[in-house]
Amino acid sequence: MKNHIYLVRHAHAQWTPDENRPLSAQGSRDAQRVADLLQNYPIRAIYSSPERRAYQTISPLAERMGISIKIEADLGERKLGDAVFEDFFGAVQATWQNPSFAHPGGESSVEAQRRGLALVKRLQAESPDEAFVLSTHGNLMALILQAFDPCIDFAFWKSLTMPDVYNLTIHSPGEGIIQRMWNEAR
Repeated sequence: MKNHIYLVRHAHAQWTPDENRPLSAQGSRDAQRVADLLQNYPIRAIYSSPERRAYQTISPLAERMGISIKIEADLGERKLGDAVFEDFFGAVQATWQNPSFAHPGGESSVEAQRRGLALVKRLQAESPDEAFVLSTHGNLMALILQAFDPCIDFAFWKSLTMPDVYNLTIHSPGEGIIQRMWNEAR
């Protein structure tokens, strides 16, 4: 069994409290670049978070390849908590320093990672030896990748760009090769 999973972090969207916010003009341009990058790979399925920015990031690729996007709630943004955090990065860092910790009303890193990995395993079982795209959010993407490389941490998450693209090649359960594909300079 060998799967190529192309993990895509959504492109830029102007921040608002609305999780369903659309891509910015730059984000829309970058979504076209994501399609340019991935369109020649043998992708069989495309899955997206229900949030608009993730869906819009992968839409140009889906259109070019003639593949319909399947919405997966388990690719949704990791809920950090009920509050609006003055120190957002500090709030995220706390969840990376203690993976079992969750802010009130939030999801711990352990819970988010479990959710993301369950989806990956289900899709692998449904489509062994196939390549597929997961369009998601930075925290969840980093947590999925961390399951295959324990060195992935808060600093890695903070270094992610919008968008960002990684190829996760899974050869066997728990064993994968991670390769960054996105090049901001293109």
